[in-house]
Amino acid sequence: MAIELWETLKESITVYTGLSTATFFTVIALGLALYYVVSEFFSSSSSQAQYQRSRASEEEVQPLPPPVQLGEITEEELRGYDGADPDKPLLMAIKSQIYDVSQSRMFYGPGGPYALFAGKDASRALAKMSFEDSDLTSDLTGLGVFELEALQDWEYKFMSKYVKVGTIKKTVPVTDKSTTPETAL
Repeated sequence: MAIELWETLKESITVYTGLSTATFFTVIALGLALYYVVSEFFSSSSSQAQYQRSRASEEEVQPLPPPVQLGEITEEELRGYDGADPDKPLLMAIKSQIYDVSQSRMFYGPGGPYALFAGKDASRALAKMSFEDSDLTSDLTGLGVFELEALQDWEYKFMSKYVKVGTIKKTVPVTDKSTTPETAL
C-alpha cells in the first residue's frame, strides 16, 4: 500500500511540475533553507537592535530614589526643590502639604509645562487654573466655591498619585507687645 502511494506521488510530481522526484525535493529543500536563512538574518538583526535599544534606554533611565520625608519646612526651603538641582527631589505643595512629584519631572521639572509650580505652594494658581506669578501662593482668600472645589480636586489627585513628604511651616507674625493700645495712651 505504501509503495503504491509513493509511486503515485512520484508520477504526480513529474506530471504536474515537469521535474524528476529528486530535483523536486532538492528545490523544496533549497527553498526552505533559503527562507530560514533570510528570515534569521532579518529577525536576528532586528531583535539584536531592539535588545541594544532596550539596554541603552535602561542605562539612560535611572530609577527614582525613594521619597525622603522632610517634615516641616519653610516656603523658602521648599524653593530649593524646584528641579534646578537634579540630585534633589522635585517637590510641590498644595494647601501646605508637600508632595514629591519627581516621577512627573517631564511636567513639573525645568522646561515642563507646569515647571513654575515646582518648589512652591501653588494652591491659589491651581484653584484659579492660573499661570500668573502673582497666583503662585498659598493664599486662598477671596476664592469662590468653584475655585475651592477645583483645588480640592487637585488635592485628591496629588494625594492619590504622589507621596506626601512634608508640610510647610506656617510663620506667625510677631507683634511688639510694647505698642498695645493701653501703652499707647
